[in-house]
Amino acid sequence: MKGALRLGIIGTDQWLERNWQRPEVICERLREHFPPGHENKIYQELASFGMYRKRMFSQTEMDEFIKSDVWKKTNRLFAKYRAKWSGPDIPVFIFPAVKKSGFLRSAEPVKSGVSYTDKLFLFLPQKIALEELEALFVHEYHHCCRLKARGKKAEENTLLESMILEGLAEYAVFKECGEGMLGKWCKLYTEEELRKFWKLLLQNNLDKRKKEKIHDLLLFGGKGVPTLLGYCYGFYLVKNYYKQRGFSMEKSFEISEKTFITLGENEN
Repeated sequence: MKGALRLGIIGTDQWLERNWQRPEVICERLREHFPPGHENKIYQELASFGMYRKRMFSQTEMDEFIKSDVWKKTNRLFAKYRAKWSGPDIPVFIFPAVKKSGFLRSAEPVKSGVSYTDKLFLFLPQKIALEELEALFVHEYHHCCRLKARGKKAEENTLLESMILEGLAEYAVFKECGEGMLGKWCKLYTEEELRKFWKLLLQNNLDKRKKEKIHDLLLFGGKGVPTLLGYCYGFYLVKNYYKQRGFSMEKSFEISEKTFITLGENEN
């Protein structure tokens, strides 16, 4: 019989100290948090969302990350929003972020995260401002709260559910952290462009499931689809709904995704 799972901010700094050059070994410690048969895919899955690759870091860089205060800062944020939102008590895992480089530019870690109904991962640079960490945490923890409240797993979502999930999470960032902390993707397209993309690409694919390739293509973009289209339109729908009718943070965890699209259809 398995023991009780640890919750809250997990001491992954100690895991990294022992095995940072072997992230696959580190991920073996996560097996109890994933479904049976998933063991060999954990690192691959987390790497796809932004977890570090070992060859991108030196020992000095990793030592600096391990000695940073991101665990303490995140612990305070977790306590704050768990109490404020009556959110779930879940394990939160922190790892270094993958480095992404551009032409004539040195590689720098890029913060990201991934949320599940019962756990949350943050992939962070060694130096991150508190307000940036808070915005990322708010976005990801909102996902956990909504998935928990609706009894859903993210992999079960339709395209519409995923769009609204992202839109609501970023609107939570707006409400809790201020407009200046919104992701740059929120302003990628004009309202006119979004309405055009809605008619051409989105409105006839809202019921596509995450297991279908077109779901992620329309959500994230690529192959001719505008970058982060699903994210952008989801935020657009949520923002417009809030302006007209408003809703509490607690309501944002439970409100049906179809509520937003009904209002949008009346406008278009």
